[in-house]
Amino acid sequence: MNFKTLAGIDHLKTINPSRFDGKIGLLCHAASVDINFKHSIEVLTELFGERFTTIFSPQHGLIGNVQDNMVESQHFIHPYFKRPVYSLYSETRAPTEEMLKNCDIIFVDLQDVGCRIYTYIYSLSLLMEQAAKLHKKVVVLDRPNPIGLREEDMEGNALDLKYKSFVGMHPLPARHSMTLGEFAMMAKALWHPKCELEVVSVLKLTREMQYEETNLPWVLPSPNLPTVEAAYTFNATVMLEGTNVSEGRGTTRSLEIIGHPDFLAWENLDGTNKKMQACGLEGFVLRPMVFRPTFQKHADQDCGGFQIHVTDRKKFRPWRVGQVLMQEFYLRLGEKFLWKQPPYEYEYHLLPIDLINGTDQLRLWIEGRGSYQELEEIEQKSLKMFKDVRKNFLLYS
Repeated sequence: MNFKTLAGIDHLKTINPSRFDGKIGLLCHAASVDINFKHSIEVLTELFGERFTTIFSPQHGLIGNVQDNMVESQHFIHPYFKRPVYSLYSETRAPTEEMLKNCDIIFVDLQDVGCRIYTYIYSLSLLMEQAAKLHKKVVVLDRPNPIGLREEDMEGNALDLKYKSFVGMHPLPARHSMTLGEFAMMAKALWHPKCELEVVSVLKLTREMQYEETNLPWVLPSPNLPTVEAAYTFNATVMLEGTNVSEGRGTTRSLEIIGHPDFLAWENLDGTNKKMQACGLEGFVLRPMVFRPTFQKHADQDCGGFQIHVTDRKKFRPWRVGQVLMQEFYLRLGEKFLWKQPPYEYEYHLLPIDLINGTDQLRLWIEGRGSYQELEEIEQKSLKMFKDVRKNFLLYS
């Protein structure tokens, strides 16, 4: 097969390994694979041999076996590769000096999903902060953003730092339309200027490409994102983590289906569709359904709801669809709709929905039965400013 695109891990193989002096570490996860599905740990072992000393893992663990928030992974010695694996979702979110003592350079190979609420960008940011203090170099092995890189793909309000947490550390919009490498360049310029950073770019990537057009492998970057489609709908459904509405965890189509035991799917379909049409939202179909989660919210209960089927990715506005859907569930469930209470991501005072949204304005918009125009106003207040900043860090034409 003639592959158009090579991810950073494959680009790295074309670079003389001697260019990277000293001992090597790697921040990676289950989706860190090359074009032939070989894991990056294997690739770096072949490139650097005994100089490759240390492995780090983000949230959900090295092998992607940890399902939920606030469930930590343990440190261990890898039974096959015989190297220490330090979890950066453990008693610490940033690598300690002890963890980094055998590293001069830390490579980062993570498949991000282009959403502010997804935590891998913050694992990278905290690594850059600590690397700067300890005079270590960070090398990002870049990968495509599976939900698009176009300016018009950006959505959502930028984070209000009053609601800073591990699901939102920097003032990004919900859908930022950058690769991990582009984010790293922004992080160096704005927050970690003393970090020595290099980005090994994706070869032959353009901002117009959809993920499947790259012909790169898709491996689950976390346990509940089995498909590229789910990466799109994630931006619409992850907000429901802050409610008692199921976002489909415990099913085979997590983050694509949503529902609640007291929600009547077919009875509410027509009204919900009319609301979406009135808002001008398109590029998707809501299919009424009943599902039964096997774990997490409403485990072993039948939930009425919808599956979001994306029919046109360029027209689909997941963040807006998600906010309107959440308002519909709020209005139609009445007192049976509940906001999740703290703690959430180790924040014990603020409501989880406000941490996820990066503001309380969206919750108040829902509770106040706000109009779609008011939703757009909340979004646009900070989105234009971010667009002006973002354009300084783009790597791909």
